[in-house]
Amino acid sequence: MENVRPFPHQQADHDGLNMIAPRDLEAEELVVAAVMHSADAYREAAAILDRTDFYRPAHLLIWDTVSGLVAAGTPPHPVLVRAEIEKQNRLREVDNGNLIIRLGSDAISWTLVPHFATQVADKARERRYDEHATYLKAAIARGATGSELNEIVAEFQQAETMRESTGHGPEHLVSTLLDWNSFFATDFGSIQLLPGRLMAPGQQITLVGDGKAGKSLFTQEWMWRMATGQSFLNDKPQEPVRILYLDAENGQEQVQERLLSFGAGPRRMGELRYASFPPVRPLDTAGGGADLMSMVRATSAELVVIDTVSRFISGPENDADTWLSLYRHTLLPLKRDRISSVRLDHRGKDSERGARGSSAKTQDVDHVWELSAMGGGALALKRTHTRTGIGPDQFTIVRQARRDGDNWAHGGTRHIVMEWEAEQAYEEGSVEWLIRKIDALGLPDDAGNPRTIAALADAKIKAGKDKIATAVRARKNRGNTGSRNGFPEAFPEGVPREGSPGTPPETEKPQVKHSPGTSREPAGTPPSPPSPPLGEGKGEGSPTEDPSETRRCTVCNEPLHGYRLDRGYDTCLKHDAA
Repeated sequence: MENVRPFPHQQADHDGLNMIAPRDLEAEELVVAAVMHSADAYREAAAILDRTDFYRPAHLLIWDTVSGLVAAGTPPHPVLVRAEIEKQNRLREVDNGNLIIRLGSDAISWTLVPHFATQVADKARERRYDEHATYLKAAIARGATGSELNEIVAEFQQAETMRESTGHGPEHLVSTLLDWNSFFATDFGSIQLLPGRLMAPGQQITLVGDGKAGKSLFTQEWMWRMATGQSFLNDKPQEPVRILYLDAENGQEQVQERLLSFGAGPRRMGELRYASFPPVRPLDTAGGGADLMSMVRATSAELVVIDTVSRFISGPENDADTWLSLYRHTLLPLKRDRISSVRLDHRGKDSERGARGSSAKTQDVDHVWELSAMGGGALALKRTHTRTGIGPDQFTIVRQARRDGDNWAHGGTRHIVMEWEAEQAYEEGSVEWLIRKIDALGLPDDAGNPRTIAALADAKIKAGKDKIATAVRARKNRGNTGSRNGFPEAFPEGVPREGSPGTPPETEKPQVKHSPGTSREPAGTPPSPPSPPLGEGKGEGSPTEDPSETRRCTVCNEPLHGYRLDRGYDTCLKHDAA
């Protein structure tokens, strides 16, 4: 009998392990027989197992046919099941209908269905693990590396997690069908956008810009203000948003300095969770997607920032498959759970073509915003792609910043919307018009005549020396921005001023910028330490002060002289509040 081939259930490998795939055909028959007689039995089974859990194709065909009848509202019956299969010319797959007759002649009560459905689901799970083990062995045999094996395991684990979380049967599929009454009753134009009006809850956007535009600086302030319930870009404050920020671009010392310059502190971070160079696997892989979703669940994040997306992928940027994989493994799970995302990206060599790399980058996002530096602290933020059209399409922004010695002043950095209406209200050539042109060039308030004249000449802005001198005096007298009055939300009670060493937020240090409507400090608040004084009437463009315009000390009423007058001080030296 040595030449006789044994039956499959008698075969075993060299370790004595059974080679037969795990299955329970008797339990499958009992479940299929029951669902052919009762919609209730089908619903009980569908809550436990999935259609792919059936081992025999004939059982799966009967299950799918019953599923169609139940979805159409037709009570199932073996005669109807046979008729539906016959319409598809597939009776041969169920033994020409004999299998339906045999199973339909005797069925268990629908109350017993959950027990046998669980047996079918358990065997299906064992079968998947068995197939996974076989696949791993085949990968090892062909010389797969450790990272490749990890990827296989991670993808299998993610598939199992999704199987458990997405439900079974047709209910989770048909739940996506639109209810026309509620659909047309919804006013999508009244959707509450997130602070800043750049996106709505649940949407995914890309922020594109070159390295000098300050994408991270802009996004960090935006996220901090959103997480602490503050306004941003002149938008009204809202409830704090739980944010997870993934940063593989900026060092911790740089992040600290920027947050302090916004007005943040250890007790003033709100719902912002910041991951510095997180050890997640590439997000265009199943393992990376699983890592990110684990972090999202741990932080209960409502919005995720990826800074910069090119640091979190393993595939080539020019390959469309890289971005399709990123969407499948990471962005799709986020979108399915209604979690917003913002990903930062670098602009390509051709600025008119947007982000570098494959055009597939823009296919899955709701909006693409491009940030461009216009000089003098001015930024242009323009929406180049949109899926919904909801919200503004562009902003003109001024980046304001103020130094405190060698550090950026606490609460002195922010992005504001430029008030074009106020600027256009001034007649061209007037002193007010000239002041705003000087502001746009990025000069600090204490810039003197020579520096201002040179900057205007470089910008080809023509103005007389007398008018320039008047504008310079007016800018010196208006004080500094970034005070408690100007930015009260940046100086909460009990939080001291904090400085930060290290590099500036950007390659080029932000300059003190102002725009129409910015609040000023009250009289008597000392301005920033003065630059070396300019002699009256000395230096090109430095006019001699008109005696009739001599200002007096606000404490003793004595006339101000020398650099105290020239630099816009309100008090004489002996009453200097500093």
